[in-house]
Amino acid sequence: MLPKFCLIGLFCAATAFAQTAPKPADSTRLDPTLAGTAATANLAWHNVESWGVEGRAWPEQARLRWYDRLPAAAEKTVTSNVWNLSRHSAGMMVRFQTDASAISVRYKLLNERLASPNMSAMGASGVDLYARDATGRWRWVSASKPAGTLVDAELINGLAPGSREYALYLPLYNGVEKLEIGVPPGATFTGLAPRTEKPVVFYGTSITHGASASRAGMVHTAIIGRHLDVPVINLGFSGNGRMDAAVGEFLKEIDAAVYVIDCLPNMNPAQVLEKCGPLVKQLRAKRPDTPIVLVEDRRYSNSWITPVKAKFHTDNHAALKTVFAALKQEGVTNLHYIPGDDLLGDDAEGAADGSHPNDLGFMRQTAVMEPIIRQALGR
Repeated sequence: MLPKFCLIGLFCAATAFAQTAPKPADSTRLDPTLAGTAATANLAWHNVESWGVEGRAWPEQARLRWYDRLPAAAEKTVTSNVWNLSRHSAGMMVRFQTDASAISVRYKLLNERLASPNMSAMGASGVDLYARDATGRWRWVSASKPAGTLVDAELINGLAPGSREYALYLPLYNGVEKLEIGVPPGATFTGLAPRTEKPVVFYGTSITHGASASRAGMVHTAIIGRHLDVPVINLGFSGNGRMDAAVGEFLKEIDAAVYVIDCLPNMNPAQVLEKCGPLVKQLRAKRPDTPIVLVEDRRYSNSWITPVKAKFHTDNHAALKTVFAALKQEGVTNLHYIPGDDLLGDDAEGAADGSHPNDLGFMRQTAVMEPIIRQALGR
């Protein structure tokens, strides 16, 4: 059993609703499940399913819900917790081009629970808008603030003239049933299809899932995606990132640019020694050349004053180092390693609750992880 302080259970289950995946709608037709909320009814609406989202792996496989992270087949093989959490849209991002002076959204959420004790509704259930500036850099624009499962809101108005590329990140700790983007009549609008280059794939815990980012674009997976300008797939499962072979079976089907395995916050040393090597070999059997990055767990931000916690992290790190060395000794190549001591910094200010990063912690985690991922990508 993991020590009590290591259990990450704030989001360990989500209500799953089985339904037939909706068919893409005409981009100019109002979705009847979203219409009738008046606030933005006179805009030109565009259904995201018409052109697609990034972060949605296995597009050729059937889903119970269009915005699910795992295909329907996974329900029979992964644990019930992983399956339920896979209904969240964490890591998904939709791109579009418009010269609109204002941008609105209408979307329907899966779960009525919009927030949690350590994560606001804006982070858990909100969408988060970015745009490229004149230099091509991604910069924040606005985010929604959900008050119910049906969100009908103007995200921003008074936008500077000109056509630009936008990126809208989907909710981290809720599922999405429908999503439309609205612009004023007469504005140009083009949905940008998901990029076809190989994605960076993250498999991890509640931290990878996004707790406790203030908004969907502030989790380190999204920040790294913007910095590297590459597609990202987020397979973080809160409390349930445990290097499971059943998840590995789906991971290996993704033609990834790099796999980032960040499961130690949900594991103890014995589990790391037992499961890490087999997961790496499972991926290698299918993807002999794809870089694999192993990540130590972050240290709790108050572990400096709690010796039992500090020892647990030290022992967990030692277990991963042992597996890494053994794999290298066995001839496994293109294997990389990220130490965990500095993921949240050294001043105890990087976490919302001692365990899950706040925005500062996610920025620090990015600063540690990004150089190693760049190296793995040969950049």
